[in-house]
Amino acid sequence: MRATVIHAPHDIRVQEVPDPGIQQPTDVVLRVLRACICGSDLWAYRGESARRPGQRIGHEFLGVVEEAGPGVNGFAVGDLAVAPFVWSDGTCTYCAEGLTTSCPEGGFWGSVGPDGAQSDGGQGEAVRVPHADGTLVKLPAAAASDDRLLTALLALSDVLGTGHHAAVGAGVRPGGTVAVVGDGAVGLCGVLAAKRLGAERIIALGRHTARTDIARRFGATDVVAERGEAALAAVRELTRGEGAHSVIEAVGTEQSMRTALGIVRDGGSIGYVGVPHGSATGVDLGVMFGRNIALRGGVAPVRTYIPELLPDVLDGTIDPSPVFDRSIGLDEVPVGYKEMDERTALKVLITP
Repeated sequence: MRATVIHAPHDIRVQEVPDPGIQQPTDVVLRVLRACICGSDLWAYRGESARRPGQRIGHEFLGVVEEAGPGVNGFAVGDLAVAPFVWSDGTCTYCAEGLTTSCPEGGFWGSVGPDGAQSDGGQGEAVRVPHADGTLVKLPAAAASDDRLLTALLALSDVLGTGHHAAVGAGVRPGGTVAVVGDGAVGLCGVLAAKRLGAERIIALGRHTARTDIARRFGATDVVAERGEAALAAVRELTRGEGAHSVIEAVGTEQSMRTALGIVRDGGSIGYVGVPHGSATGVDLGVMFGRNIALRGGVAPVRTYIPELLPDVLDGTIDPSPVFDRSIGLDEVPVGYKEMDERTALKVLITP
């Protein structure tokens, strides 16, 4: 089959790799119908996250079961299913508590195991899914023929659940004020999540009109285009000098974390989901202590959130599909990475 591999910074290729097959009784092989490029993939693309030359890449996908191992009970050939960006067994104590990302039997798509074995990445024609019953979530078969709905459902694999995780970590509540730092797909889904959870005022920080237009469509009541100290002043002005009850940090840099700390209200909370790249240097525990600021977040246990979010996507209560502003075939994936790296595309949808 064809799949996306990374050989070096800025060297993404689509090439022939071995077809996936059943290795354990609990595996399924999923034929990929939709995949996409994630903002976190760009850290590897830029050389800021280490990858082995020739390593698979991509962790957001949905598709149709082509083969199921004898130990799989919840899925059969022909079923449509979405995969969260981490597989998990669904039976351990962490999974029972909803922290599927800490499952001892879990792993990330495209990762290399301790034995050197390579797992399949999502940006390919098919994927071997370990622990299918604990990992996959079944989707209505009719969704396969609805292009817009299928695209919206793909967001459940990562960005929608991650935005929701940030909103939960930030303590978003009905009637509250929320500020969102980051105008990428996760930040925009954070706006959508905050609206869904009942926030009365949502302030989106971003400078790109195409993205802030989506933020407004998702429920943002205000947009702040300034950066640095000017952004802090603008948010303070919008909140009577107090700041936001809840802040979603969806970037992961020192500047984004400093901004988040600067715009949160005393006694407020920051939900952080931006993959950390220097953000720790933006955290001042002395300031947080004195102002009673809570910080909660991390890698999102998306598998736990999918059953909660799925009905709202299916009935149209929320529609995350606008975050996908570019659609390509598998052969065009290297171009998709370049466009996202240059910020000419927000989030690239892949149809293998």
